[in-house]
Amino acid sequence: MFGMPFRAQGNPNAAKHGRTPPPEETFEEATFLKNLGEKQKQVSVKLMDGQTVSGWIEYYDKHMVRLTREGAPNLFIFKHEIMYIAEDGGGK
Repeated sequence: MFGMPFRAQGNPNAAKHGRTPPPEETFEEATFLKNLGEKQKQVSVKLMDGQTVSGWIEYYDKHMVRLTREGAPNLFIFKHEIMYIAEDGGGK
């Protein structure tokens, strides 16, 4: 079985001369959520526990997102519980 090593092998100083890792924060989250909310775009929210819920983002802040759903209760979801948010396409 062939595996790819997690850490670079060979010269330990070689990694220091490689590419700079990407920043942890791009500051684009607020813009993305604002755009989805203003246009009431339908989204799927994949949670850390594996569940997926759908609706549109009505409100967000530093710690949570309010997901509004038709025919189901609205949800306040803590951001640390979200794996990802994907646009479903189309509007409300």
